[in-house]
Amino acid sequence: MNLDTLSALDFERAIAVLPPGVASLLVLATAICIGFIVHRLAFRFLSHLVAGRDLFWRSLVSRSRRPLRLAVMIVAVGTAGTLAPLSRGQAGALGHVLLICFIALSAWVARTALHIWTTVYLRRFKLDAEDNLLARKHATQTRILGWVANVLIVTVAFAAVMMTFEGVRQYGVSLLASAGAAGLVAGFALQPLLKNLFAGIQLAVTQPIRLDDAVLVEGEWGNVEEITSTYVVVRVWDLRRLILPLSYFMEHPFQNWTRESASLIGSVMIYLDYGVPIEVLRGKVKEIAAASPLWDRKVVAVQVTDFKQDVMEVRILVSASNSGRAFDLRCEVREKLAAFLQAEYPHALPRRRMDLVGVPDAVAGKALARRSEAA
Repeated sequence: MNLDTLSALDFERAIAVLPPGVASLLVLATAICIGFIVHRLAFRFLSHLVAGRDLFWRSLVSRSRRPLRLAVMIVAVGTAGTLAPLSRGQAGALGHVLLICFIALSAWVARTALHIWTTVYLRRFKLDAEDNLLARKHATQTRILGWVANVLIVTVAFAAVMMTFEGVRQYGVSLLASAGAAGLVAGFALQPLLKNLFAGIQLAVTQPIRLDDAVLVEGEWGNVEEITSTYVVVRVWDLRRLILPLSYFMEHPFQNWTRESASLIGSVMIYLDYGVPIEVLRGKVKEIAAASPLWDRKVVAVQVTDFKQDVMEVRILVSASNSGRAFDLRCEVREKLAAFLQAEYPHALPRRRMDLVGVPDAVAGKALARRSEAA
């Protein structure tokens, strides 16, 4: 008989002296204490092992501290359960609890690894860059698919936990076998969740919107600020927030101004007298655009688009790298062009002409003077 056998016999004799309840608690408490010590040593070893590794592995070990502790506790308590003087019912209950803990641990580790991977992956892209179309595409796709994966992990884990109970397992089998009214009720109850789930998958694949997209929805212009599992937050230009369900963007038409590129062409409509020199106006607009840091050096144009009864319609086109800069550039062009016309060509501003037939020139002149003063 060797030393290990003697130690085991001594342990069994010592346990046999104590009452079964006290002995079981003592064994389980000892196992938990040993588990804490093993967890601390294992975590230090893993931290030292990945110290010079990639950010993903360092983050995985750092965020897996609690799941690792739970895993060590499951092993320790499971081992102690075979040594403790438990009855058959107590052993079965302990095994059931450990099985549920193991399922929860698996889901916990899967969600942690998924979160770390998405975080590390998205660090490759910068949403604050000037041309961030690729970054917005990957950020939107990764976050939505990550949410879908989290929902699936939790759903599968919850179903696995429920299936460990005999009554629930039998009910689930009978429900699938019947496929009757109960199945229809369950389907209607899960319809909102499934609707958002499939809308999220479709949104991630087709990407009609992305994070920071400039959109026009419900008559409001703004940027997509956040995409969650159930709704989309649009930040309106005056800092209000428009909350829309996720399925809205798959079922209703809307405008996306940055679908393919963040660059936009802004238009300024002005109405001038027919006597304005168009070439001089065109040169001034080019000068204003060239002096502005908001212009992206791509498009600047001045066109007479319509003749009306008293004025002609002039359209000015200027381009900018994004919607916000395009709006500011349009305002700048309006302000500087108005100042230029007032200073250099005041007669080019819209005015109404009229002929007084059969009226003496003196009377007509006084009438026109009074009319101009009233205006």
